[in-house]
This record gives sequence, structure tokens and C-alpha cells, in this order.
Amino acid sequence: MTSGRTIRIVHLLEMPEVVPTLVRWFIEEWRPWYGPDGPGDAPADLAACRSRDALPICLVALNREGEVLGTAALKSESVGSEIGAGPWLAAVLVGTDHQGKGVGTALVKAVEEEAAHLGFESIYTSTDTAARILERRGWQAFGTAQSIRGEVAIYRRQIAVNGPS
Repeated sequence: MTSGRTIRIVHLLEMPEVVPTLVRWFIEEWRPWYGPDGPGDAPADLAACRSRDALPICLVALNREGEVLGTAALKSESVGSEIGAGPWLAAVLVGTDHQGKGVGTALVKAVEEEAAHLGFESIYTSTDTAARILERRGWQAFGTAQSIRGEVAIYRRQIAVNGPS
């Protein structure tokens, strides 16, 4: 729950209509990478994440009314991949109006559950903004890497493996 509203997490595959919003958010948040002069391609990256059972997987948080609250992905590589073999919690992004309301925590938890479902024993991430969420969820810092925004902390979390159902 967040501010009295229910957060529903779905695969991007189920909500392709939210891609334009996510593309806009990606460009605003990571302009050096996804902006007009950057090497990234937000629509292509999101298109690649339309899976339910193979990496990369993109999840979307929605409120009861179907409004996009945020997104996160489970990928084989991300900033810091040279430090850990993956998979990686990546592209965690919560809309400005929805920050500080539990959306990021819900997305991190959902990605952890996806990793467990796929049989991964640990998961990695890099962040310059979400250390508190990660540490509350049991992630352990173990290194740093350089990103387009500067130094980021690398975290790892052991997860309980459920295996594919």
C-alpha cells in the first residue's frame, strides 16, 4: 500500500500502453544516456524487456486507477556488471509525484521475487539514490563503480530460490 492506494506490479508485457510514459521518464532521468546526444535508445531498451520468463524483464507499478507509478527491470547487465555476474536490478524509476510513498520498495521487492522465481541465488544493483531502500531490504554494499552520473554503490542480495513454477 502507498498513501492509502494499492500498488499493483505487472510485467511491461501486459501494459504496452505505458511505454511512452516510461520513455519520457527515462529521458528526463538519464538524459546523458537517453537524451538526444546520448548513446541509449529508451524505446529499444523497453521493447527488449517485454518478457515474463527470460532476462531482461521489466516490471511496472500501477495504482488502482491504472496510472503508472514507476518501473524496474531485471537484466543480465547494468552499471557495475564488471564487479558481479548478475542478474541486475536496474532502471528503477519512480515518477516524481509518487516518490517517498513505497513504490520503489514495492518494485525492488517484486524484482527480487522475479529473480527467485527464475532460480537466481543472488542479485546485484548499483545506485546513487536508493541505498536506504536496499539496506532496509537486506542488500549488502560491496563496491563502487562509475556511471554517467558519477560514482555509484554496488549492492548484492542473497535471495531465496523458488524456481520456476
